[in-house]
Amino acid sequence: MNPAYSVILFTTASGAGYGLLVWLAIAVLLGSVAPSGALAAAGLVLALALITTGLLSSTLHLGRPERAWRAVSQWRTSWLSREGVLALATYVPTGLWLLVQWFSPSIWWIVPAFLALLAAAGALATVWATGMIYQSLPTIRAWSEPLVAPVYVLLALATGGVVLALLQAVFGSPWQVMAIVAAVLLVAAAIAKWLYWHRIDTAPRSWTVESATGLGSIGRVRPLEPPHSQPNFVMREMGYAVARKHASTLRMLSLGAGFVAPALLLVLAASLPPVPATFAALAATLGVAVGVITERWLFFAEAQHVVTLYYGAERV
Repeated sequence: MNPAYSVILFTTASGAGYGLLVWLAIAVLLGSVAPSGALAAAGLVLALALITTGLLSSTLHLGRPERAWRAVSQWRTSWLSREGVLALATYVPTGLWLLVQWFSPSIWWIVPAFLALLAAAGALATVWATGMIYQSLPTIRAWSEPLVAPVYVLLALATGGVVLALLQAVFGSPWQVMAIVAAVLLVAAAIAKWLYWHRIDTAPRSWTVESATGLGSIGRVRPLEPPHSQPNFVMREMGYAVARKHASTLRMLSLGAGFVAPALLLVLAASLPPVPATFAALAATLGVAVGVITERWLFFAEAQHVVTLYYGAERV
């Protein structure tokens, strides 16, 4: 499929924001970050900025962005609607937590801790729903994989962990534990992503024109005429393909720049003094950004919709 850059920005930025929110809540609940301190406030502002930027960018590829609010009305049957409802619901405890930070920093500890717990639960649920939007589509073989939603969650936690480690280093808070946790998550995400790529490369391409039309019982089927004589939206959006050699190169770039190198930098940062550790964490964050954006571009570019069978594809 033709990768929509607005959706790539949405899934990467909001994923990092939700991951940061989860780890910030865990750090507050465990007592490693003060629930009403400057670090928590900065983390909340950054998390909300990333989440909001991502959500707003997700409307840019719509023909009528002003009607995006209607997406939340189908939450009983649509993962897209559930994601929208969960995203909006997560703003409530997160916003209240931020207000507590600004206006009542001395409030009883249990209040921001409770809000942090609700925010983390909402963040995880939202990221899972985002992954399920794609995993629930049987017409796209590369997305209809059990690993899609778990990889979305892993990437969100890994990128959020990297950002929190950077914030802790900047604010002079102990960063070593978060750096190691983020490094482990990056390795886990890299393994999960490699398994995903292996599965979509080796899985049988079971969709054919015969199975798609239901006419296989009469023998081989082929269209008498092409569906359209001119390029159209379906051909541009659903028929996009990336060459195998380019995909392999981009996969290695994603794994190297976005997972392996940042994990090594974070392990190194855990043993460095504050200033060099901050630069190492910053380099790791930039590497993760490059790697995850590349991974997300491939996620869309390598997806082949079953509709391409009607435009000449033999199997998908």
